[in-house]
Amino acid sequence: MTTLMIHPVVVLGEALVDALPTGAVAGGAPFNVARSLAAIGVAPLLVSRLGAGMSGQGDADASLLLASARSYGLTLAGMQFDPEHASGRVSVEMRQAEHRFHIHDDTAWDHLELDAARAALRHQDPSVIYFGTLAQRSPPSRATIRALVAQTPATRFLDLNLRGQADERDIAQASLILADWVKVNDDELATLLNWFGATGRGAPAWGSELHARAVAALIRRFELARLIVTRGAIGYAAFDKDGGCDIVGSAAPVAHLVDTIGAGDALSAMVLAGLVRGDALSASLEKANRFAAAVCGIAGPLPAVADDAFFAPWRA
Repeated sequence: MTTLMIHPVVVLGEALVDALPTGAVAGGAPFNVARSLAAIGVAPLLVSRLGAGMSGQGDADASLLLASARSYGLTLAGMQFDPEHASGRVSVEMRQAEHRFHIHDDTAWDHLELDAARAALRHQDPSVIYFGTLAQRSPPSRATIRALVAQTPATRFLDLNLRGQADERDIAQASLILADWVKVNDDELATLLNWFGATGRGAPAWGSELHARAVAALIRRFELARLIVTRGAIGYAAFDKDGGCDIVGSAAPVAHLVDTIGAGDALSAMVLAGLVRGDALSASLEKANRFAAAVCGIAGPLPAVADDAFFAPWRA
């Protein structure tokens, strides 16, 4: 008799290949989050879609992604397979100050099927459901993700991922309406304040009284329970449901910076783990910040295979 595994976190969205100058690696924010959760001992259910079939034959990217999922111990119960569309791919141009991403259009993860996703979730009762904005760029996946998020009693964690896609403002607005917790970087927060701020004069300077009022107004407008802001080398901040900034932390040192790909996803994963375990957010964010710094010391978003030496300290 097979025992049904109950997953405390459901992760919705893209699994794709990052085509880096140094070679192809598994990526996609939801896939990075799901693999990190699995590696630190929180078994997630990832709902995504790859090209080809279960074997990955005919789609080398699917083969790479499936191999990575298995290495990290991810269940494939929520994975869909698309015979008509290729697995997702992002061409990454790496520069000193920033990375530029070219996200390939009309790929498998743009076609998430609602019935298949519901079947995968039928016997699940997660405490947290994670979703982003990038996977909502196409109508099929947008409808699937919104239906799953709208119908769940779980805490809804939105990891904003603005990439200059069409209809991004509308997608962000609809996602914020659905969300309980939201994680953004400081550039994304500035964009949100430009779009939805009450001042009508763009995003005010961080730390100013006007900025504090604008953030509080944003939180009240969308009835958020939590807003987490990552600020790169400056650190991070968290705001409560009333708009008060009650947690501030400095950036963890990076001994040898390789790249920053996946750092935000690593932070999200550790915050989600803390939510599941009932940890105080201040402690979760401090640990998440150090985990993100560790990811900045390796190439790509995560080790190619689950490396126990890398992840063991974070399972404590």
